[in-house]
Amino acid sequence: MRPPRQFTTRPETRTAQALHYVHPLHGAVVPGIEPSSTFARDENYDPMGAQVYARSGNPTLAHAEAVLADLDGAAEAMIFTSGMSATVAVMETLRAGDHVVAPRIMYHGGAVWLQRMEAVRGIEVTFYDAGVPDALAAAIRPGQTRMVWVETPTNPNWQITDIAAAADVAHSAGARLIVDATVSPACTTRALDLGADLVFQSATKYLNGHSDITGGGLSVATVDPWWEEIRDVRTLQGTAMAAFEAWLLIRGLRTLHLRFDRASASALALAAHFEGHPALRGVLYPGLANHPGHAIAARQMTGGFGGMLSILASSEGAARKIASHTQVMLPATSLGGVETLIEHRMAVEPPGSAVAPELLRISVGIEAVEDLIADLEQAIERAQ
Repeated sequence: MRPPRQFTTRPETRTAQALHYVHPLHGAVVPGIEPSSTFARDENYDPMGAQVYARSGNPTLAHAEAVLADLDGAAEAMIFTSGMSATVAVMETLRAGDHVVAPRIMYHGGAVWLQRMEAVRGIEVTFYDAGVPDALAAAIRPGQTRMVWVETPTNPNWQITDIAAAADVAHSAGARLIVDATVSPACTTRALDLGADLVFQSATKYLNGHSDITGGGLSVATVDPWWEEIRDVRTLQGTAMAAFEAWLLIRGLRTLHLRFDRASASALALAAHFEGHPALRGVLYPGLANHPGHAIAARQMTGGFGGMLSILASSEGAARKIASHTQVMLPATSLGGVETLIEHRMAVEPPGSAVAPELLRISVGIEAVEDLIADLEQAIERAQ
């Protein structure tokens, strides 16, 4: 037998090894797939394991959730079929009259669902400007606010919220703090350690990192009746991730730290290169020293500033042309994959969006950064 380990490993080691996985029967070091939709009972008609029917989960999903919970430092994690299904499950726990605070610029699907809940469920929503100091605190109603939703950095303006300060404000008002950490996973931001009650992530993005599944993850600081209600919603909706997608997610998680490190370094190089470019109105990236949230980002994003940045073209027309002329960067929606994507964000935003029409969002992958710089340079030149 292999001797027991004599020391505690770091999160990147545990994630890379999928929690030191070795199959107990034949020694495989890659987790297997358990695609069964139903699970047998023993001679006493008791469940033989944790699962009974795949609508509420499966062994492969349970393994993925264990890896995610360990990564986030969570009591438990839950993984859904999409980021939206995870978002909806959280919001389904709200009651008529509850008040929610959320950033004005946030994932637009979440904003649209909050507006729907306001119209049909009778909750109240206040959207605050994440770029204005104290706007979050001013939006909270002590005793009525039940949920404070924070996205940091905000997508696609990359404004920064101080998670620890937000937790203090939310908790003092009797509210829970939910942090959307899709672009700042735990390899750089330990949101639960900073005081968040729940971390949401679109697992489609950095967690999986290969643009071949959709998924959503929730990680909770404390298992309580609220968390169990979210689990009940997932079961009733049938939105637990299936086994094959969970297996792909485990595979993606194992390289998360490497991919995020490379994307962060390349994004910083891109931002620094194009900062002050005569054909651009600006570069938005929290890793730049002149970014308004740089000091807070440097304090809470301890593993790099991430692979997401935006550039502001001279006009909306110029932005569309730049996105059409890239030859390495792919013009597509989504983020966090190994390939670099460029998107004219206004083209996919809902009506009334506050996103600037000349904004181009770039999700930096793991390609040679020299190729990315050259590609964007030629696209800007052609657009002129």
